[in-house]
Amino acid sequence: MRNEGSGTRSPLKAPALRNPGESLGNEIHRLISEDTTSYLTFGVIFVLVAALDWMRWYFAIPPKPVMFSVIALVACIIAVVKVFQIRRKVRMLKQGREGEKAVGQYLERLRENGYQVLHDVPGVNFNIDHVLIGQTGIFVIETKTISKPKSGKPIIEYNGAEVRVGGFAPDRNPITQARALTSWLRELIKESTGRDFAVRSVVLYPGWYISSQPKGAEVWVLNPKGLPSFLDHEQKTIAPEDVYLVTYHLCRYVRNRNGKSQAA
Repeated sequence: MRNEGSGTRSPLKAPALRNPGESLGNEIHRLISEDTTSYLTFGVIFVLVAALDWMRWYFAIPPKPVMFSVIALVACIIAVVKVFQIRRKVRMLKQGREGEKAVGQYLERLRENGYQVLHDVPGVNFNIDHVLIGQTGIFVIETKTISKPKSGKPIIEYNGAEVRVGGFAPDRNPITQARALTSWLRELIKESTGRDFAVRSVVLYPGWYISSQPKGAEVWVLNPKGLPSFLDHEQKTIAPEDVYLVTYHLCRYVRNRNGKSQAA
C-alpha cells in the first residue's frame, strides 16, 4: 500500500453530518487528551527537576551539563519522532472515522426500503463497520476510506480475489478481511438464533471508481452509491419476521458487549 502524504487528497467530497452529542464528545476528548496531559506533563517535569536538585545537594554531586544535555537532546529527538508518528496515525484514524460516519449515514437511508442497519458491531479485538439486514440478505459492510491522488481518476481494480487501489495492492487484503468478518458474524447469528442464515460481504470505497465487478463474485467491492442498485437486483430470501429476529439478537449482543465494556 502506498504511503499517505502530501500527494494525496481526501476521497470525501464533504464532511459527514454531526451525530448527537458529538460536540460534547469532542470536548471530553480534548480535555482528556490535551489539557490533562499537558498539565500533568508540566507538573512531572518540575518534580523531576526538584528531585534532581535535591539529589545533587544531598550527595554533593558536581553539575554535569554535557551529559544531561546529551540525554535531553536524545529525549527531544525521540519525542519529536513519536509526535509525528502519532499525528499521522490520528490523521488516518480521523479520515477513517469520517468515512465510516458518511457511509453509515448513507446506509441509514436504506431503512426506507425495509432494511435494518447496525454500526460498529464489536468482536474480539476487531469490529464490523456496518451490518445491513433486509429481505434480500444479511450483509457485512467494511468501509475503506483511502486518500485519493491529487490528479488523475481514482480507480480501483477488482478481480474477485483481490483489489488494487490506484495501481497498488493494500497492505492487508480487504477481501480476506471481509470474508473473515462475514464468517464470524454468521456463526454469531447461528449461535444466538439457532438458525443458519447466509451472510454476504461488501467492501465500500467512498469516492473511488470501481473499474470492474466480476460476475458472481463472492464479495462485492463498490462505491457506496452503487450499493442500492446491487441490492435491488437481489432476490428476497429472508422473511420480514426473520429480519427482525436477526436484528433483535444482534442488538442484544451489542448492548451486552457495551455493558461489559462499561463495567470493566
